[in-house]
Amino acid sequence: MKSKKLIYLLSILLMLSFIVNANAKTEKLNVNIKNTSLKKETTIKLPNSTENKIQAGDITFTGKILYVSKSTGSNKNDGSKASPFKNIDKAIKEAVAGDKIYIAEGEYSGTFNIGYLESDKPLMLYGSWDVNFTKQDIVNHPTLFQPDNASAAKSRKALLSINKESGGTIIDGIVWDMGERNSYSSKEGLVEGVNSGMILLPPTKETGQNATVTEPIISIRAGTKGGDVTIQNCVFVNGASFAIQAAETTGTFKVINNVFVANRMASIEIFGTCAGSKEKKDMVACGNVEIAFNTILFTWSRLKDFLDMGYGVRIMTKLEYNIHHNIIGASIMGGVDNSRFCKDEYVKIDNNIMFGNKGGDLYYTPASNTTLKVYTNEFEDLEFASVTGNQGVAPNIPVNQDYLKGFFNARYNEVTSYDPNSAQNQWSRALGMNQQGTMKSKVSMFMNKYPWKEALKLFGGTKNTGAQKP
Repeated sequence: MKSKKLIYLLSILLMLSFIVNANAKTEKLNVNIKNTSLKKETTIKLPNSTENKIQAGDITFTGKILYVSKSTGSNKNDGSKASPFKNIDKAIKEAVAGDKIYIAEGEYSGTFNIGYLESDKPLMLYGSWDVNFTKQDIVNHPTLFQPDNASAAKSRKALLSINKESGGTIIDGIVWDMGERNSYSSKEGLVEGVNSGMILLPPTKETGQNATVTEPIISIRAGTKGGDVTIQNCVFVNGASFAIQAAETTGTFKVINNVFVANRMASIEIFGTCAGSKEKKDMVACGNVEIAFNTILFTWSRLKDFLDMGYGVRIMTKLEYNIHHNIIGASIMGGVDNSRFCKDEYVKIDNNIMFGNKGGDLYYTPASNTTLKVYTNEFEDLEFASVTGNQGVAPNIPVNQDYLKGFFNARYNEVTSYDPNSAQNQWSRALGMNQQGTMKSKVSMFMNKYPWKEALKLFGGTKNTGAQKP
């Protein structure tokens, strides 16, 4: 009997031991699952990465890579490395969310020179590969998206628009140039050494040309499902209406290590579109914006009178901003604009070089009916989340000297003529009609074309600040 009881007790002990071990293994498995979920972050290494390792929490890389080569590809190919597509838009059409698209060096403008790219899914575009797809280098073998003026008769869209869903988008190593699509004057705004006159805005256009398309270079419109977006190692030049204009509903939007030159309105404008509380609609933060290691120069105003817009970075509402290690110079208005009443505690501006911004390094509206032009030596009095290490001394960077000289000498003149006693105006008053007069305006320079190849020289222009060599 004793032996039977002993065997019975040993059996119970063995069962209890098994249950405890099983629970311990289950707990360990749960911990591992939790740790795995924490890996869904976006990380970027600067400045020496060829293709930065990015795990976007919005989409998972499928492992599929589509290849595009203007020189060796065909849209009838399967898009493999050995048999690439010819056009970027063909690859976008064939891709699914989570695919990568590698684009070889060359000049692109869309199939049949349509002049734009569009996607209804998150893109992972990596440009500036050599013809063998072994090395990515925007300086030595760039991928250039550059429609000509003839394309403006076919479509009047942003160079790249993303709609429906943007979370997981990565755009890396592409030169985006509107300089050939815009219409420039052959008579007005001529500057010695600069290869065009002033830009002409619709409906005005140069004889024999199509009118300028006033859409952004990259556009993510309100209503698009948001998430993490990264734009890095690119060049944005001669943008007729914003270089990047994007809506963000959630996630982190990173603009890292890019060159922006001669864009209109603002180089970067990212705004939050998530719903707010009824009491404080603009006081919520939908997500985060990081703008770092960019070189931003010659941002032009809305019109040639220089009275409105012209910002390097425009801070909008419903987002937290971390603006650091950028070169922001030669803006018609402010280097950074914070006139939309974004909360001070949402803003960090650190370790930037700012200079030559005609409306102040910070164009700031802290309250209604108050506008301040604040320069870097006054930043310490701002009550932002962080505002340290900013400098106001112009760096020695390889900028086009003729363009630089023309920009700082840019002037606008306006002459009006109105005679209230003229026969026409006396008759108009008697009939209750508008008075008549004439106005002549002249500008010495307004958003003239900047050579895109010279914009490439700005990578690595200043060590540790601004765009570094990718």
